[in-house]
Amino acid sequence: MANQPAGTKKAVLYRMVMPDHVCPYGLKAKHLLKRAGYEVEDHHLATREATDAFKAEHGVRTTPQVFIGGKRIGGHDDLRRFLGKRVIDPEATSYRPVIALFAMTALMAMAASHAEYGSALTVRAAEWLIAFSMVVLSLLKLQNVGSFATMFLNYDLLARRWPPYSYVYPFAEGLAGVLMVAGAMNWISVPVALFIGTVGAASVFKAVYIDRRELKCACVGGSSNVPLGFVSLTENLMMIAMAIWMTAGHG
Repeated sequence: MANQPAGTKKAVLYRMVMPDHVCPYGLKAKHLLKRAGYEVEDHHLATREATDAFKAEHGVRTTPQVFIGGKRIGGHDDLRRFLGKRVIDPEATSYRPVIALFAMTALMAMAASHAEYGSALTVRAAEWLIAFSMVVLSLLKLQNVGSFATMFLNYDLLARRWPPYSYVYPFAEGLAGVLMVAGAMNWISVPVALFIGTVGAASVFKAVYIDRRELKCACVGGSSNVPLGFVSLTENLMMIAMAIWMTAGHG
């Protein structure tokens, strides 16, 4: 791979393009290069043998691989760094999943309110926001109950005394949320939400603000990197507030 002529922006890309597999990171790398104004010389590694031979020749473990000016830049993440773009650490804590969740449930609540009442901003929309959020949070936990339970046992006071509660919790949250969406069977949804919300709030407050422990929150499932603290406490306080609101005869 000779050096590119002065004044040109040319990149050489090697990526896996097989009949049964096209490397997604190769597609991302090609897109990044084109957006950055590079002319891409795109080489397809069409077989496993060709891929293994390329890795051995260049002493690399993964593909795609990008070369610019005769110099190996590396894979997709290396290319992002080379172009001055952010590379997200998969282990880093982030509030992004929670922000996305509450943004979407707020839009769902307003959409439902508009369809039912002709206005997106109603008291019922606020109620639906909490109820929809409970349902979606439950769904995320139920994707992998075992993983959620393991993380939940790190801080929940009741679950640490009675571990099966960590498996009951997402079902209870989902049940209460669905009933609150429907505005039905308050005699079930209110005590369930009040109980799990109160225990949850006490658990988070003790773990974070008294014991000063740095933990990941199980609120959006067991594989999340959301820090335990304000978000989980807010989730539980919302359930408590909704239960009190409905007890007062507003639901």
